[in-house]
Amino acid sequence: MKKIKCVIWDLDHTVWNGVLLEDGDNVQLREGIVEIIQELDRRGILQSISSRNEEEMAMAKLKEFGLDEYFLYPQINWNAKSSSIKKIVESINIGMDTIAFVDDQPFEREEVGAALPDVLLIDALDTDQLLGMPEMNPTFITDDSKNRRLMYMSDIKRKEIEESFEGPQEEFLASLGMELTISPVTTDDLQRAEELTVRTHQLNTTGYTYSYEELDQLRHSPDHKLMIVDLKDKYGTYGKIGLILLECKEEAWYIKLLLMSCRVMSRGIGSILINYIMQLAKENNVTLRAEFVKTDRNRMMLITYKFAGFKEMETNGNHILFENDLSLVQPYPDYVQVTVKDTIEVSN
Repeated sequence: MKKIKCVIWDLDHTVWNGVLLEDGDNVQLREGIVEIIQELDRRGILQSISSRNEEEMAMAKLKEFGLDEYFLYPQINWNAKSSSIKKIVESINIGMDTIAFVDDQPFEREEVGAALPDVLLIDALDTDQLLGMPEMNPTFITDDSKNRRLMYMSDIKRKEIEESFEGPQEEFLASLGMELTISPVTTDDLQRAEELTVRTHQLNTTGYTYSYEELDQLRHSPDHKLMIVDLKDKYGTYGKIGLILLECKEEAWYIKLLLMSCRVMSRGIGSILINYIMQLAKENNVTLRAEFVKTDRNRMMLITYKFAGFKEMETNGNHILFENDLSLVQPYPDYVQVTVKDTIEVSN
């Protein structure tokens, strides 16, 4: 069962009672809707809007109700709702199968269901049951979960600045003042580490998932290195956005898992982390290999591996085993400050 990452709301007779263009100031919020929206936000579930309405009027009404800040990339227009949902999903950059759509009209739900069959459709009459649905209940609610909307709002600000920036990409990246920290996973990180393995699909080399208990065992294992990655810049924190799992055998080290949040896709973080692993292997005088499992969404990580000099050793269906001769180890780029904290030593 997929966990929902974003709930997209209709407005008329869904968030509020009445039709805004007809009832104007007389529309009132549906009973309990504020508590539902706030609780979803606390759980780290993003929210947006797909509504046939007049945008300026609808946003003004949401602001009047104190709810406008909860919705990312709202699509308030006269287009098909499936089209609006596609735009929201592209903007947030998550999978369509992690979306729920709430609407009071069967016709609208059917239109979305026909065009986007992976979307979970919910009748507005059933919103009182929404918080109890298994899809809406993450295993853990981490600090990153609670701040997820705020981090996305910071990303929106960064994108706006990037689009108006005149100059080379590296110059823009340098202007951000990015600080990347790589450190061993601690007890406090375990919930977020599990969440990353479950939620991250696009920038993920294998898609392997690990439970809290498995990750706790791995971080204590003398044969493994488990590291978490944190990123921040002058606009705020991205949170804990990456995870590295190395299996350290006598004949070679294996990258079992390398993943990053899609929010850092354009920041070059994948190449930085791969170079960190390559440097570590070189310092320890070991052969470096990497497992890779092809999916329909992680091609970017395959390309990143190949650019870093990884060569295919074995291929079995969607499973690839790579090896790197460590001849292409690069220094970290000047646009980011990289800090490595207390790396656990592994004896060979």
